Parts: sequence; C-alpha cells; structure tokens
Amino acid sequence: MTVAAAFEALYGASPDGVWAAPGRVNLIGEYTDFNDGFVLPLALPHTTVAAVSRREDGVLRLHSGDVEGGIVHLDAADLEPLSGGGWAAYPAGVVWALREAGHPVTGADVHLTSTVPTGAGLSSSAALEVVTALALNDLFALGLTRPELARIAQRAENAFVGVPCGVMDQMASACAEEGHALHLDTRDLTYRQVPFDLAAEGLELLVVDTRVKHALGDGAYAERRAGCEAGARALGVRTLREVDAAHLPAALDRLSDGTVLRYVRHVVSDNDRVARVIALLDAGATRAVGPLLTEGHASLRDDLRVSCPELDLVVEAANAAGALGARMTGGGFGGSAVVLVDADRAEEVAAAVRKAFADAGYAEPGVFPAVPSAGARRL
Repeated sequence: MTVAAAFEALYGASPDGVWAAPGRVNLIGEYTDFNDGFVLPLALPHTTVAAVSRREDGVLRLHSGDVEGGIVHLDAADLEPLSGGGWAAYPAGVVWALREAGHPVTGADVHLTSTVPTGAGLSSSAALEVVTALALNDLFALGLTRPELARIAQRAENAFVGVPCGVMDQMASACAEEGHALHLDTRDLTYRQVPFDLAAEGLELLVVDTRVKHALGDGAYAERRAGCEAGARALGVRTLREVDAAHLPAALDRLSDGTVLRYVRHVVSDNDRVARVIALLDAGATRAVGPLLTEGHASLRDDLRVSCPELDLVVEAANAAGALGARMTGGGFGGSAVVLVDADRAEEVAAAVRKAFADAGYAEPGVFPAVPSAGARRL
C-alpha cells in the first residue's frame, strides 16, 4: 500500500500531498555544529515519507506506519514542550515551533513511514522533523527557505523534544543535493554543494550500523556541549569556531580542566579536518581523505570519548582489511561508522567487519553504501 493510500484508509480522504526527507551521514566534522563550526554531511537514499492534509480546526492527527499504536490526537494550540509523546513529539514539535514563530498552522492530518534506521546515528529524527516542516510550509504557503525550515526543525528538537542538537542534521536533510556533500558553515548556514562522485573514482563509502542503539537525550551529548561552551568562555571567545588550529597549542595551555581541554582539542582539530577534506575533494584527491577519517575517529574516541567498542572495532577491522580510512559518525555511543574503500574491495572489507563482530560475540552489523542523495522534496 502506498503512503497516500494508507493515509486515505486512515483518514477517509486523499492527502493534499506527499513529501520526503532523507536521513544523513556525516563524512567529517563531528560535534562542531553547536560550536558554530564546519561539517560535511551527505543525504542518504533512506527517507521519511509523509502524506499530509491541511486542517483549519486546530486538530493535529499523527500516525506512523512503523510504530505500534493508532492515531495520536493533539490540539495544536495546547502543545507543550517536554511533555513526552515518543515519536509523535518530533512532528508535533515542528507544529509548535512554527506557531511559536508566528506562522498560522491551524492543524493537519499526517501519516508517516520511514526507511531511515532509528538509533543508528543517521538522523531519523531530523528526517521526521524536516519532512513535516516542508509539508506544512507548502500547505500553509509560509514561504520559508530551506535553512529557515532547518532552524524550525532544530528548534523542535531542542526546545520541544529536549535534545540539544546542532543544526547539521536538519540542514543536510533539507538542503543536500544528489551526487554532492554539503559543506556547511553552521554559524550563518551558508553552504556549498561539493561534488562527491565516488563511483567515478572507483570508490565507495560504506555505512556500518553497529546495531548499538544510542540515546542522546541521556545527558552525555548535553554534557559535552556544556564542556565546549565552558572551554569557549575560558578562552574568551563566543564559540570554539573562533579558535584557529594554528593557535590550538597556545589555547590548550590556558585550560586547567582536563576534560574541557580534550573537548576543545577535538572541536578545533575537527574543524581543521573539514577544511583539509574539502581541499582534497576540490583537488580531486578523494582517496587521500581516508587517513583524515581515521584521524577523526581517534579524536572522537580519545578526546571526546563518544565511541564504543563496536565502533572502534569497525574502524580497526576495516582498516586492517584494506579500507582507505574509517570513523564513527553521528553522536556516538553506538550508531554507525563510515568506511572509505576502493569499490572492488568493498565486499571484502564488509566481510572482514562482519567476521570481527562475530568473533567478538557482537550482533551482525548492517552494511550498505552511502550514495549521496537528494534532500527534502515534494513527491
């Protein structure tokens, strides 16, 4: 059954339209987005699809084809932040954020289904938020730009759901283009589409889902964000974006808190890694990106300490089997890693990772190629 047909079966009428928004994987630049830094994500072919109709009576009805349970009935005027609600909090939060910003959203009927893996660090929540925001933007003729929609979606997650994420995930879902990575400056949301045609260079970027579920709302993400903010205050800058990599050693000498020092070192060095990766891609030297991925993983593992044994094993096993480089991606504590490989060795590297997991007694990981795909759109 199509999403539109499922909508009609639920609500008794055809939807006003159907929209899609993708998950994302981040090539490099982790925990930099809430520090006004640089990131380089790409959209995945996996999407959340929403069939939506406009309502004028203030009623918000939400349904997911992927979650047990019936239709969630809400009143748009009575939405309250941090009130729980599971998956429904994400689209409800978008309605709340739009209304808080003064946009006349008077209710909707929504049916959703998704192929974005949940808990894998691939931004299933951002896809859910962005597809809702884009649909309501179209249906209510709000006239918001893609970056503005991303900010609305981020506000829904920050203030309504209660996860203090940066804006990278929502911008990637809203703005990415097929065949490109998104070089995003999170300070002002300017971005450039960087050609990223792996197949033309005989390469693949594998995503390895460790099947270890992470929950960023448990405080670990917030603690690292607070530590980065403490580091900026100690250095007398507004955000760590303002600390240049060339001046990092001198900056670290001024920090007395060992934990804050590690966080600052990671953020500043990862911003620099984004710049170095961009330079390599612009020069057509994509293969040379591999070692920077592995370097970034070491920083996330040792300085930010957001990796886990399964993610470390992906990187170790993939590189030992001949990968060009690998690193964890996303918030960490589980989720996924990316592995850059020669296309003709992709299966060999994937098999080595699966064997390493089996030997360690871990559940079999999911492995699939990350194909740079289109951002949110009306279908």
